[in-house]
Amino acid sequence: MTIICMKQSKKESKKENKKSEFKVKVQNIVAYTNLGKPISLEKMLKKVENTEWQPEQFPGLVYKIKFPRASALIFSQGKIVCTGTKSHKDLKDAMEKIVGRIRKAGIEMPRKYHIKVENIVASTKIKADLHLDEIALTLENSEYEPEQFPGLVYRITEPRVAFLLFTSGRIICAGAQNVEAIHRALKKFKENLEAIGVKVEPVHDD
Repeated sequence: MTIICMKQSKKESKKENKKSEFKVKVQNIVAYTNLGKPISLEKMLKKVENTEWQPEQFPGLVYKIKFPRASALIFSQGKIVCTGTKSHKDLKDAMEKIVGRIRKAGIEMPRKYHIKVENIVASTKIKADLHLDEIALTLENSEYEPEQFPGLVYRITEPRVAFLLFTSGRIICAGAQNVEAIHRALKKFKENLEAIGVKVEPVHDD
């Protein structure tokens, strides 16, 4: 049995998405669990397929699964970090497969554990032909160095989210722990852009 720590139910999420101006697409969920029991990475490397471990470079063992597509960093103290899933259902399924495979390798694992979402990366788009250099001059907490990276970086503190904004109108959001926080952050982002004279019109087409 797994328990995912999240502040929002599926019903609340659908309600929020329906109310939001923005069409948000989750690209990646980063989450972790601590099983509270040691994991023999040597045994994992010998008995489990699709594993890589180079302890002289990094202490965690990398384990990849195909369905759902995900990667796990497994540490000997019992911590597992899972990346690559795009929904909470896939995250739960992936973590169950990962823990189940560890158990199948002959390593005793608990039946109950908590999964904590650490970061959600999502994308959305607005209709715009943006002048990022002009926006960076007037928008507080923004950075734009086109010779190093083509996107403008903008950060807000509540909720704590970082945005990448591109001239095409594409927006990447990172740092939130649930989708509701992403929608709240985007609402603030829109308000702050429009306060400096930039019209924000979300795109809902695929």
